[in-house]
Amino acid sequence: LYMDHHVPAAITRGLQQRDVDVLTTEGDQTTDWDDERLLQRAADLGRVVFTQDDDFLSIAHEWLDQGRRFAGVLYAHQLGITIGQAIRDLELIATVLEPDELKDRVEFLPFP
Repeated sequence: LYMDHHVPAAITRGLQQRDVDVLTTEGDQTTDWDDERLLQRAADLGRVVFTQDDDFLSIAHEWLDQGRRFAGVLYAHQLGITIGQAIRDLELIATVLEPDELKDRVEFLPFP
């Protein structure tokens, strides 16, 4: 997973404690990059972006319309998910799905 800079650090820590492979924008030294560059960076790395920034939704849909490829976007509204829910859902995705299953897709969290 590639964690956008809007994601609370507690989510990242929770995933790391569960041995989920997570790269943050801080760890990648891309915190100052705009969202489109971040989506491209994640695609280049083959990592699915987790974000709570709705700008990513617009960019991902624009890319789909243009035929541009990306590794996937997982989105959760900041007020629509708890830290615990985010950790559980992201861990499930990371352990159950193959990376190719999320290519060029936008998925919304939390799961029902």
